[in-house]
Amino acid sequence: MDFELEIKETWLHKINPSLKLLLFLILFISVLFIHNINFLINYTIASFLLFAFFTGHPLKHVLWFSLPFILIFVSTSTSMIFFGKGVTTWWQWGFIHITEESFYRGLHLGFRSLTFALLGLTFSLTTRPISLFYSLMQQLKLKPKYAYSFMAGIRLIPIMFEEFQTIRQAMMVRGVKQRKGIVHFFSQLKAYSIPLLSQSIRRAHRIAVAMEAKRFSSDTKRTYYYEIGFSKYDLYVVLYFMIAIFFSYYIAILFPYFPITDVRYVGIIFEK
Repeated sequence: MDFELEIKETWLHKINPSLKLLLFLILFISVLFIHNINFLINYTIASFLLFAFFTGHPLKHVLWFSLPFILIFVSTSTSMIFFGKGVTTWWQWGFIHITEESFYRGLHLGFRSLTFALLGLTFSLTTRPISLFYSLMQQLKLKPKYAYSFMAGIRLIPIMFEEFQTIRQAMMVRGVKQRKGIVHFFSQLKAYSIPLLSQSIRRAHRIAVAMEAKRFSSDTKRTYYYEIGFSKYDLYVVLYFMIAIFFSYYIAILFPYFPITDVRYVGIIFEK
């Protein structure tokens, strides 16, 4: 199955994958400790700018990638806004109870999930799996038997899609009709899953034997076809996030969107 996206390589693609992985893990963790909603909004904007203009994808693809996470942002924030607890009631109707505290906490939760999504998309869209595993072996000393096993598993995913299409087309040629209903669904699931599972087991066994024959299980030093190193672009991404975090906090202090600095104590602040 051929499925390719139009990608223009940018400086984000040239960053060392191991460094990028560690950096983004630190950024993920740092978002959990941001309780200033103004700071978090600016942080989200900085992450979106990196995602929108430096991942190398056309704007229409960026919008399509963003759509599911915008829905997550809306659903996450509204769930807290409509049903969260609070003291200062803004509007109430039945089970829906919007308070000043739940509003700010809902927005904070929504922007936090959106920031996670933007950082994760930026990493996944600018990092090739093969380069990542080669970097993990060379920089972080991951054992080759684990790295090559993951790469082989990733390679099997498109092959399984191709086999699914082959089985589906073979059934259509033989006149097997796609019927509706829960009973027919499980029967069709069985017809597809058994051939796919058996083929996957055979292919996995052949790959395991081949890896064992090529001594991927040994701990001896190996040579690599792809040599992954460090470059000036690694410094660029570190500087970008350092500057982005600094200005996000600085602008949040000078020009706050909301008159709160910590959503954990928003109820106490308003009571005072």
